[in-house]
Amino acid sequence: MKNLNNKKARVLLVYPDYTDRDVVARQSGGNYSEGLASISAVLKEGGHDVKLLHLLYLHSETDYKTKFSSMGEFDIIGFSVRTTAFPDSKLYIKWTKEVCPDAFIICGSYHVTLVPEEVLAVDGVDAVCVGDGEYVELELCDKMSASEDYTNIESIYFKIDGSIKKNPIRPLFEDLDRIPIPDFDLFDYQSLESVKINTAIVMMSRGCLFSCTYCGNSQFRNVYPNRKKYARFRSPENGILYLKTLLQKYPNIKYINFRDAIFNMYPEWFDKFIDLYTAEIGLPFTCNLRFDVLDEETVRRMKQAGCYMIEIGVESGDYEMRTKYLKRIMTDEMMINASEWLHKHGITVLTYNIVGLPYEDLHKALKTVKLNARLKSDRIIPNIFYPYPMTELYHIAKEAGFVPDEIPPDCRVPLKQAQFPEHQVLFVANYFMYYVKRYQRAFKHKNKFYENWLDFWFTGPITPRKFLVGVYDLKEKGKLTLKRILINHLPKLYLKLRNRKLKKKNLS
Repeated sequence: MKNLNNKKARVLLVYPDYTDRDVVARQSGGNYSEGLASISAVLKEGGHDVKLLHLLYLHSETDYKTKFSSMGEFDIIGFSVRTTAFPDSKLYIKWTKEVCPDAFIICGSYHVTLVPEEVLAVDGVDAVCVGDGEYVELELCDKMSASEDYTNIESIYFKIDGSIKKNPIRPLFEDLDRIPIPDFDLFDYQSLESVKINTAIVMMSRGCLFSCTYCGNSQFRNVYPNRKKYARFRSPENGILYLKTLLQKYPNIKYINFRDAIFNMYPEWFDKFIDLYTAEIGLPFTCNLRFDVLDEETVRRMKQAGCYMIEIGVESGDYEMRTKYLKRIMTDEMMINASEWLHKHGITVLTYNIVGLPYEDLHKALKTVKLNARLKSDRIIPNIFYPYPMTELYHIAKEAGFVPDEIPPDCRVPLKQAQFPEHQVLFVANYFMYYVKRYQRAFKHKNKFYENWLDFWFTGPITPRKFLVGVYDLKEKGKLTLKRILINHLPKLYLKLRNRKLKKKNLS
């Protein structure tokens, strides 16, 4: 038991915030985390001290220990654990215990909620938080400060003398208005990658109504006794207060990026919020939507409110893959109609797609490319499928023998499928937009010969896919380096180029 003898807790939150395992020691940038900012706000409201160790790249042992030691002394150290960063987190936890053996280490976030016992088994971890962490962490700090027994706190699993003590999971709090406005200052906010280009990442909600098989939300809700209340929003008025607070602190913000799972999930909330946003905020914004909860009137109102881009999931263009394996019950025609509304009202369409799904092959992936061409997608993100533990699609892939016993953190294609080997998956992901543009041309001119020629080169046996993947990787590395230089050192030029592109889109 760790007792603080009536002293307020000193808490350090550790945030491994990188996906490319960059070996360059970046000193600024990174991403905002709503969850960590919200935990910090609640703990600080309770009188506790909170700091953030924001890890922007893969650290060596010496580098990590030096940076950790420079932060000061702490009673509780909380690690935000993402699935793909879990192997790195295990190292950071080990090094933390070596530097600060008396610190109480607790882990939380998505991976912990999916597989809490796996994380708790890591040497050095004293406890894990399952589900929302704000008031769980506050109770832990308060009881530790008061030298009370904290091993019965709901939603925390403890490791005690080598055994695991599982406490019941508390109901999630349904009223998001009771949570204070996030502690934006936890971060070096002005140095965040998005803020350098005058864009704020914000969230008005938590959870999602839908149960896509590849997404952790389908499992996150099941940990709560009141799981029917899993998808919830701040009230429209509280959402506007959140934005006004942020803009008052950082008046350089000129764009809003809503990262809610589905921005118009509840039409009644959306209608009221969009009216208030138009009247009281009025900044250009982007958000996430779904094709099957969209109509033209919603699109029109969003455009009037300042929406310049929507991000929307296609995932797969193969109807069987989309409905049988992903549980996304929507037709091609439904998606094409919605895309036409968006283009009609001058909103840029960014689509998310998944490549390397279980049982997929080149021919099924080609259907995804062709559907994006018919949607006339302006921007495309082809994500390579990752089997997140405990999700339905993970179990499907595991039972089929596609998931290896261990997925290395630098693995580019997690599933091992004979009918869709790694170099083919990378080829599809890398040249996705290249082929979409060419199929758009073929469809526009109704050129069946050109379409068949593209089909042959996409799926045919003589295409040098491994060579093309190597060429693409070199090119993208240069583009990514240039983008980082622009955002981190020449943000005004980056904004000028982006605004020019948006203006061109709105005039077309």
